[in-house]
Amino acid sequence: MLTADGLRAHLVAVRLAGEVATSREDSLRSYRLFAARDPRVLLGIDPEWAWEQRDLLALMAEKCGVSADPMYRSGPDVIDPELTLAALDAFAERIRSAARRGAPVLLGTGHPHRLLGFYGGLADALSAAGCEVLTPAQGHCVDILTRFGLRTYYLDYVRGVALVREPEGERPGCEPGAHCHSPLPVRVALAAAADAGGPLPELVIGDHGWVCGAGQLGFEAIGLADTDDPALFVGEAEGVVSVAVPVDDAVRSDYYWPLTRYVLNRACLSQ
Repeated sequence: MLTADGLRAHLVAVRLAGEVATSREDSLRSYRLFAARDPRVLLGIDPEWAWEQRDLLALMAEKCGVSADPMYRSGPDVIDPELTLAALDAFAERIRSAARRGAPVLLGTGHPHRLLGFYGGLADALSAAGCEVLTPAQGHCVDILTRFGLRTYYLDYVRGVALVREPEGERPGCEPGAHCHSPLPVRVALAAAADAGGPLPELVIGDHGWVCGAGQLGFEAIGLADTDDPALFVGEAEGVVSVAVPVDDAVRSDYYWPLTRYVLNRACLSQ
């Protein structure tokens, strides 16, 4: 059994928390863009409150543990592992609640190269507990505006986890999928589920646009977020996102496996 002390040590050792690889420059840039309501960093959230950069810095200091000093402008960013652990406990409680009532769930990621295994483990455990792991709109096309212009992707599922793929070069059902922060894929998935007469998810689990896009539409949503992803923490502050877990989202994929074990143990779903 992985204890809180054991996970804390792991988080810091592999830089999931503590001093992380995400730079202060990247985080501050995201806060500036969010304050300007740039859709690239809103991730599907439509903030109700006015968020200036100083407000976002204060929020991220509270929720993640980054430095609240506006004069700290370069170097590595920091995530407080105690905040990560507390958020993982809340994350696990939401999963435990869904499992207890056999709720339908939807899982999706914009970082399949790194996070697919983490979510796949959750999907396996929830399915074993009697939850329907939904896979709506598989194969549907999603047009997403990128820095290279409008690109068409298609929706796929691996181990019950949604992701998007390039039209060419990858085979359905295989890893890894494309990097994508857009809320459009979850909107397409939810619309398809509704058009088919349901079921609709009672819990959406993921990151980036999957969490923010679902939460903005009124679905309970929980997920992981890095220090340069203020949207999930703003969503949590405004009551749109249920739980945002501060963690570096770009380390080696196997480094997330202890998080899966910890969450499933806390949710009483250990296999």
